[in-house]
Amino acid sequence: MLERSRFYIGGRWVEPAAPHPFDVVDPATEEPVARIQLGSAADVDRAVAAARAAFEGYSQSTPAERAALLQRIVEVYRRRYGELAEAVSREMGAPLGLSKGAQVAAGLGHLAEAATLAGTFPFQSMRGSTAIVHEPVGVCGLITPWNWPLNQLACKVAPALAAGCTMVCKPSELAPLSALLLAEILEEAGVPAGVFNLVAGDGPAVGEALAAHPGVDMVSFTGSTRAGIAVARAAAATVKRVTQELGGKSANLILDDADLARAVAGGVKTCFVNSGQNCNAPSRMLVPRAQHEAALEVARAAAERFKVGNPFAEGTTMGPVVSRAQWERIQGLIRRGLDEGARLVTGGLGRPEGLLRGFFVRPTVFGGVTNGMAIAREEIFGPVLSILPYESEADAVRIANDTVYGLAGYVQSGSLERARAVAARLRAGNVFLNGAGPDLGAPFGGYKQSGNGREWGEHGLREYLEVKAVLGYQPA
Repeated sequence: MLERSRFYIGGRWVEPAAPHPFDVVDPATEEPVARIQLGSAADVDRAVAAARAAFEGYSQSTPAERAALLQRIVEVYRRRYGELAEAVSREMGAPLGLSKGAQVAAGLGHLAEAATLAGTFPFQSMRGSTAIVHEPVGVCGLITPWNWPLNQLACKVAPALAAGCTMVCKPSELAPLSALLLAEILEEAGVPAGVFNLVAGDGPAVGEALAAHPGVDMVSFTGSTRAGIAVARAAAATVKRVTQELGGKSANLILDDADLARAVAGGVKTCFVNSGQNCNAPSRMLVPRAQHEAALEVARAAAERFKVGNPFAEGTTMGPVVSRAQWERIQGLIRRGLDEGARLVTGGLGRPEGLLRGFFVRPTVFGGVTNGMAIAREEIFGPVLSILPYESEADAVRIANDTVYGLAGYVQSGSLERARAVAARLRAGNVFLNGAGPDLGAPFGGYKQSGNGREWGEHGLREYLEVKAVLGYQPA
């Protein structure tokens, strides 16, 4: 079993202040694959001190120097691409093809985007005789989840580096292996000592200490809404900047002029990517009542095409969910769907046939769902799709917006003009029209209880910058 007992602090790999071993479990086998150490407030203190010491120098580096540093990181990342993909599949169960084609690729995309931005963003501009200067916000606490471990880490680390910030990162203790590899990549690429620091640990011991620390100027958190509230409370006493990307319960509106078969099959596929463990998954599919039965049959066939199994096996298209706790939570919500009268179309309770070990979930579709049911209200974070019939376009928009979340929305229509009009009425931070894919340069984030602030691209970079006005910079 792999031993990864040290943290990366001040440019060195150091032992934790106090031993607290923790086994990283392969969700496909339920067996430990690595042992790490969980940190404490004392480790956070050391890491923040290192970041503060490094800030004075790194914050004065030029944009060109930071762009060159990010480009070196990109080059080393590419060399270690295969290791990163294997680590992601081992720690959180993504099929190896998904790890290579999306999980690791997304991290690379954010680093490359930040390298470009560092060289092109207008860090200083003039407004008459006044200089408007964008400066690094300071020391950043970056807290990331397990579902897209490299994507979520890179989309914070990359803009922080581009902005001139220093940072302390806490990856999820459930999936820390790819983050530890990223620390090695940053070290090899020549990131100055103390600019990037990593402390493994859980939320109560490390996450809250990082959020509350008076030496931290900003916290960027991705995770559940419940945990995000705890982070915001911990950060409030020091009035630090807090950006959050939290939960979602995104609606996929299939309008009556859409190609039903194509829209439904595509919606199932998008919902079930990464075993449904996506904050922006279109887990509520809204279809015209007259097309409800036809939609159920298309969804059944699409769900049953998924091949669930070992992430490293040829042809696997869905791996396990990340942990026993997550598996049990999903089972509980499937049971609630049955108890509340939703119509089980395919899937259901238990593991898929032939899989006796591992946290595998049957790809599940419910029909006849109403928006008051638990499976339509709560973020399940698993391969469970709810199909809700609606009466009219206005009714569909009302149902879509009837949620505490607002991360994403999806619209399918035979008319792009109509799809745009519906998108304008959705209270969500991202709206995908007619199967559009992600754009790493577009802002990513949500309305309502899905968080605040934005990540990705220029909007993500701006979150790591303070704005200073220098009056009289030039003669009037």
